Amino acid sequence: MRKKSRKLATLFFAALMAGSALGGCGKKSNNNNENSSAPATSDKTVTESTETSTVTVNTPPSTDVAEEDVPVPAGYHLVWHDEFNGTELNPDDWNYETHEAGWVNHELQEYVSSTDYAYVKDGELVIQPVKTVDENGNTAYFSGRVNTQNKHDYKYGKVEARLKVPTGKGFLPAFWMMPQDEQFYGQWPRCGEIDIMEVLGDSTNTLYGTLHFGEPHKQRQGTFTLTEGNFAEEYHTFAIEWEPGEIRWYCDDVQYFTTNDWFTKAGGQINGKPYPAPFNQPFHVILNVAVGGDWPGNPDDTTPFDERASMKVDYVRFYQKESYDENVEKPVDKLVMREADENGNFIYNGDFSENEDLSDDENWKFILLAGGDGKAEIKNNEIIISSNSEGTEEYSVQLVQPQMPMEKGARYRLSFEACSEEPRQMKIGISAPDVDWIRYFKDTTVELTEEWQEYSFEFKMTEESDDNGRVEFNMGKQGSTATIHIKNVRLEKIEE
Repeated sequence: MRKKSRKLATLFFAALMAGSALGGCGKKSNNNNENSSAPATSDKTVTESTETSTVTVNTPPSTDVAEEDVPVPAGYHLVWHDEFNGTELNPDDWNYETHEAGWVNHELQEYVSSTDYAYVKDGELVIQPVKTVDENGNTAYFSGRVNTQNKHDYKYGKVEARLKVPTGKGFLPAFWMMPQDEQFYGQWPRCGEIDIMEVLGDSTNTLYGTLHFGEPHKQRQGTFTLTEGNFAEEYHTFAIEWEPGEIRWYCDDVQYFTTNDWFTKAGGQINGKPYPAPFNQPFHVILNVAVGGDWPGNPDDTTPFDERASMKVDYVRFYQKESYDENVEKPVDKLVMREADENGNFIYNGDFSENEDLSDDENWKFILLAGGDGKAEIKNNEIIISSNSEGTEEYSVQLVQPQMPMEKGARYRLSFEACSEEPRQMKIGISAPDVDWIRYFKDTTVELTEEWQEYSFEFKMTEESDDNGRVEFNMGKQGSTATIHIKNVRLEKIEE
């Protein structure tokens, strides 16, 4: 939830695009927690060392409950939980955070230490964003943000929550984790951040799980899309299993993302800290609902500020194994550069001869975000994109293909043919989903007409080599919903 650049779409952060970007989790320091002056009495401590070891977990027995009361996954024991069965948030477990509006990611809400915005009711933690308009017509937003820093900080384990998210343009609920000592390995993002759950309020069928780290900032992200229902109308369970050298993300016990590739600073042990830093220190849980900002965009006239705006948390639980082996090695960074086809094209199915699945993460993917609505269909060696709503962002209607091999110093040509049912614009570009969504080929507007035209662009790759560049066709928020036709897409390496 710290800085998320267009997570994605997929986002676009998927831009999203989490593409959050900029962050559902864009975080800064939590130094103005209401209880930030409390001594650091973590359940675990971490010391800086180049040695690896096996960590034995010794948990105060008073935190354990009978297994028949709280289900415990095989191989784990319960170290802390909150079922929110009381009448108020327990100050021995939770801190209220306070932050001014605009504190991070250009978010609109002010986080206030008040039971108006974070409270316990009917066995749930409720985080309730509120919109106010004063006598002069000035609008302000307030919301709640709570954490367990210096009260329940743990190193490694399984952490999960069962909850229901808000629905509405501009909401970004988050269930995530930050280090107890955010300066131990250096300022964000070097300190590390684990986003367990982020869901855009206007795309409530898609879940984002993200890891932020490094200098320069990098992220690893997975997505999970419901085939039926959405995260705002039903409760779902979101979890990670965090071990030395690997973190796994789950939704309703379905594993949808795994990563073991991170660092604190480019250069590894020479300029940074030894792997698995920064994810080898105690982290705490954070729950909040952001309003507006770089990733979700701002609320509009359709955004509800009633019960539909609230995030409702049934429980939070933290489990651990008896011990964890920290004798792990960082995976060798090895780029797997996609091979061009026999015609020198790095785009798969660029002639749209295959009627492939446009909803999976393989090759072409059609994405709707931030109010975008429409469909894509492959037919007669072209792809046809029909829009019902252009959405609120350029990436609201988006066609992408990842895994483009971007080699530093190489020159490339991106070309395609396109037309539209009436004159309109479309934006193209090549992004870096794993490198803070920087652009290898800058976003470029193309003018479409009713006649087929060929478009061709050449550029030089100046950044470090990357095996996961992403070709993007962005068709949202450009003043038109006219149907677009695209064919013969090519990305090829060319001579100087």
